[in-house]
Amino acid sequence: MIPTVRNVDSGESGTRGQSRDMRSWIAELEAAHELIRVDKPVDPLTEMGALLYQCRERALLFESLPHGWRALAQAPANVRQAALAFGAREDTVVPLVAERMGARIAPIIVADGPVKEIKRSGGTFDLGELPVHIAGQRDGGPVIGSGLVVTKDPDTGQRNVSFHRLQIKGPNQSGILLYPRHAWRNYLKYEARNEPMPVAVFIGHHPLYYAAASTTAAYGVDEFEIAGGFLGHPVRLVRCETVDLEVPADAEIVLEGHIPPHIREEEGPFSEFQDYYVTGAGKNPVVEYQYMTRRHDAIFKNLQNGSEMEGCVFHKIPMSATIYRRLKDVGGGPNLHNVMALPGIFGLAIQMTPRYYGEAKNLLMAALSSEYQHPKVAIAVDADVDIFNPAELLWALSTRVNPQQDVVIIPETHNHAMDAALPELGAPGTALWQRLGSKMLIDATIPPPADAPARALFERIRPRNPHLRLEDFAAEESLPLVRALPERYFGSRLLE
Repeated sequence: MIPTVRNVDSGESGTRGQSRDMRSWIAELEAAHELIRVDKPVDPLTEMGALLYQCRERALLFESLPHGWRALAQAPANVRQAALAFGAREDTVVPLVAERMGARIAPIIVADGPVKEIKRSGGTFDLGELPVHIAGQRDGGPVIGSGLVVTKDPDTGQRNVSFHRLQIKGPNQSGILLYPRHAWRNYLKYEARNEPMPVAVFIGHHPLYYAAASTTAAYGVDEFEIAGGFLGHPVRLVRCETVDLEVPADAEIVLEGHIPPHIREEEGPFSEFQDYYVTGAGKNPVVEYQYMTRRHDAIFKNLQNGSEMEGCVFHKIPMSATIYRRLKDVGGGPNLHNVMALPGIFGLAIQMTPRYYGEAKNLLMAALSSEYQHPKVAIAVDADVDIFNPAELLWALSTRVNPQQDVVIIPETHNHAMDAALPELGAPGTALWQRLGSKMLIDATIPPPADAPARALFERIRPRNPHLRLEDFAAEESLPLVRALPERYFGSRLLE
């Protein structure tokens, strides 16, 4: 019997500046009443996906899975929980992460770590015994969505850590979707030499490692340095057993292997971040694994994609923070308040107070040509619009936009290759793969404070005595109903 997490002491406190892992994260979630324990048996292949799909508000810890496994999933389930991981609030996490992106900390190499407690060579482990789940009805099979893939540039030795879906194909083989970015670039170099690319996949760690792997930085930047900046301390790395790579010492599981050159097999379809199955499926490379290391009581990490699921959250925070860093200096320093990726990831909301007429369009253009390929629609709103409330964004779009003047469409742009709404060129696994589409910017800001009379026309309604609370006036028998009302509603931020 594997002991429960509450009885497992990782020796790590969960505060900034001290080492954190997935176990300390579970403790943080439980202390914040953000964790649901699932103690009844669950089949990852037929049941887990449905439970994850309906749980967008709390993390789930599965305690009775096949082969004695436990697994954490939907952690973070939303931006609120991601903010908790960073020690912030929902409305402050993006500026905070943007600040920490500029404070990278180099990792350190240690001789040993918990992830080395059990070692298994090829033939003594079976990927099919891991509690890998099937997310959607049309998925091609069980897919590891939580594996962070470590590769190196064969010319420089520079490390890269990135998300890649890994469809289980056998006891020691998976497919892999290599999106045309840094790991793909490394693979093409190995393929040009007709050599296999060594890979190490670590599964299960603190969410700030996943946030770092989701960060699109310049080619050659080590995501472990970004993770160190997020955590406030160096990442502890151990050397792999069979490949010349390093992995976090405090991870739960590590798979070591290689991607052979010039081999492509059918992969997908798979439930993806934009809430569709179709993108990326086709002839993709494969990974062959020859070694596994893990903790003696390893906890698996399940990650489910889909809009507003955990996989989407890991995109949202780093993308929003990276674009925030870019925008804060546009035009000499705008009055920028916040940035948030919208559901589906291909849209952005920018919260600002314009200093001049037309300034919002300058920021919108910069946002649509950032380090990230995802954004194709961006909307700018004022500080009185809650960008975390979709109803308020739609209200601003409806009441503060003159389409002829405030909407601009830029044709013939390079867009994200997994945007199913745009024409596809090439195919996954080939150098041409891309989408050729367009981008749209929407200026839903109101006149700048310098034009006070014009700005005053857009003053929002606020009640008299906004400090009053319904709970203080409701009948005793109605108090449970009042206390069950949502904390966030249209205009609620105006009363803070």
